[in-house]
This record gives sequence, C-alpha cells and structure tokens, in this order.
Amino acid sequence: MLNINNLTISCAQKSLFSALSLAVDPGEVVTLSGVSGSGKSTLLNWMIGDLDPAFAASGELWLNDVQCDSLAVESRHIGILFQDDLLFPHFSVGQNLAFALPARLKGARARRQCVEQTLSGIGLAGFHDRDPATLSGGQRARVSLMRTLLSRPQALLLDEPFSRLDAVLRSQFRAFVFEQIALLRIPALLVTHDSADVPPGGRVINLSDFSDGQHGHA
Repeated sequence: MLNINNLTISCAQKSLFSALSLAVDPGEVVTLSGVSGSGKSTLLNWMIGDLDPAFAASGELWLNDVQCDSLAVESRHIGILFQDDLLFPHFSVGQNLAFALPARLKGARARRQCVEQTLSGIGLAGFHDRDPATLSGGQRARVSLMRTLLSRPQALLLDEPFSRLDAVLRSQFRAFVFEQIALLRIPALLVTHDSADVPPGGRVINLSDFSDGQHGHA
C-alpha cells in the first residue's frame, strides 16, 4: 500500500498543490493528470527523494507501513520509469539487467540465469550479449521496464513512459506494463497526458483540483 498524506508542494511561497492525500492499493495503477506546471513530475521527484531544492514540501509518504519521506533515495524502494529508456550504452542488454539485480542474489551463475529467464519472459531470449543500440524502441522499452522491476521495487512511478512509442507499440507496451504491475502486486502512479493510457476502470487524480484551495477527492 502506498499512501501520500496531506502533501503540499510550493515554490517561492506559491503552492503547486496543497493538502493532497492519496492511497494506492497493491497492483493498482492510479493516473495523475493536470495541466503543464501543475506539479505531476515534481510530485514524483518528491516521492523518490529527488525534489529540486527550489521547492518546499510538507506531508508524509508511507509505503507498506514504513514512512519514506525522510529516507535516502535508495532506502525508499520506489522504482521509476521515464519516457526515455536510459539504458547504459556501454553495457550489453544482459549487463543492463544484471546491474539492477539485488546484491542478495549471489553467484555469477545464479545472476546470469535470472537475467536469461527475464529475457526469455519478455520475448528476447538470446539477447544477453546484444548492444542496446541494436534494439527496436519496443525492445528497449521492455528491457528498461524489466531492469526497473528486477531491483524489486515496492512501488512503481511511471513518468510518461509510453509517450515516445508509436501507436501500436504504445498499446502493446502499456498492456505489458500493467500486466507486470498486477502480477507483482505493487502500487503504481502514472503521469500521462493521454487519456488512452489510463487503465480500464482506473482512478484518475487531477492535481489541478488541489491547487488554489480547490481540493478534489482521491
């Protein structure tokens, strides 16, 4: 369970939004909408512990009954997927995935096996030694998602991860992402400008409802 309690983020004494409270269940994807500048990406930055010093925030972030808002980035166990895949160009596809494996998975053979199984599971068997530059956009997107998930996040933030894909790939990758979130039963927050990205029946929170004293409901 992911909980945001009474969050206000402001810049130069002017609040982007105020008194935002939100609960996201395991396996649920909640979509954040709002006009440009309403604070969607700023909210995600606060959640991962990377808020620009120009902004001030008050409120609490809880994940699985642990308060996270004062923890270091690496201690929050929150994964984030951006619109750019951000694969390491000097690593092979397999090395990109292995980079995310938790340290508790010991032994080169066990780690290699985990990576190979992951690649097979996303239709990329035999791609371990491939250069990421040789992958298609859809393949790179899948590898990027799985690299994030292999780090075993307890929550996932999606910052317009589908926006650079063409319509067909976008639909396929979106379905794949939502399937993985449901399978792993982790709460997720999605930022998008496209209403087609909202999961069927999914909740949409408009951050503009929380600006200028206009408080909506989560």
